[in-house]
Amino acid sequence: MRPQNAKSIHSLPEGTGIQRAELPRLDLLRSFEAAARLLSFTLAADELALTQSAVSRQIQMLEADLDVPLFERRHRALALTDAGKVMQRAVVESLERLRDATARVRTTTPMRQVAITTSPGFASLWLIPRLAKFTADHPGVDVRVSATMEELDLDRSRIDVAVRFCPMAKGLGQPLFEESVVPVCAPQLVNTGAHPLKTAHDLQHHTLLAVDTPQGMALTADWTPWFEIMGLSDLHMKSTMRFTQYADAIAAAVAGQGVVIGRMPLLNELLRDGRLVAPFQNLAASRRGYFIMASARAAGNPDAQDFIRWLRAEAEGVGRA
Repeated sequence: MRPQNAKSIHSLPEGTGIQRAELPRLDLLRSFEAAARLLSFTLAADELALTQSAVSRQIQMLEADLDVPLFERRHRALALTDAGKVMQRAVVESLERLRDATARVRTTTPMRQVAITTSPGFASLWLIPRLAKFTADHPGVDVRVSATMEELDLDRSRIDVAVRFCPMAKGLGQPLFEESVVPVCAPQLVNTGAHPLKTAHDLQHHTLLAVDTPQGMALTADWTPWFEIMGLSDLHMKSTMRFTQYADAIAAAVAGQGVVIGRMPLLNELLRDGRLVAPFQNLAASRRGYFIMASARAAGNPDAQDFIRWLRAEAEGVGRA
């Protein structure tokens, strides 16, 4: 039965609110809930990462604040008093409602996200090494990268930005940069071994690191622009290693396993730090390049717009390097 002087929260005058002095401290309630559920100060202390004496002291403070005992201290056992049972039901109900409200708020808070799709080679060799710069300047933005050769439907896949590789004449969207190609390899292939790479004709003594091409295209299709400017259309290399991903062919080149056609500027950093070298400096335009495409959803995503601006700034930096 409710004491006559007790007040219901619902009967408080509008705008009065709950006064701070009317509520026990939340840390005391957490300790009480654990102790009431486990009927042990020791087990509650273990769960809360506190000492047993700290939990016991907090329960005593709560009982003093309420001016009523909440536990019966029996020999090596605890039991809730009637007041303790009432308090336990109220605390558990309140904490559950607070937990549920917190979960609802978290799920309704829109996540700041930028979703990007691009080819695996561009992602691993150019985008990902730079991505920390963007995330450092945009804390709280979740960046999702889908690296695939498949041209995903941006709206259906809920993607903001695509960086697509295609012929310059057929490019859609904003041009990022045009590609040039040149053979690259590990430094030791240029300077040591039975057939150091001194002239372009020395390539015939080395292994071609190639990426699988669509059916009907020559395995050396990526080399064609460079072969043409060097007048080496009939050149055949000693042997071939084939890969499904361009980044794997580059890893093999860094390991000294052969020569690969270098797509610039994707490999600028590898050349700059000396992991790869270009023994012949004759760059050939591949007449292909990278383009930025934005989906309809990107127009309403300020972080996606920032990402597009960041991509262009990074590409301009590459052009100046």
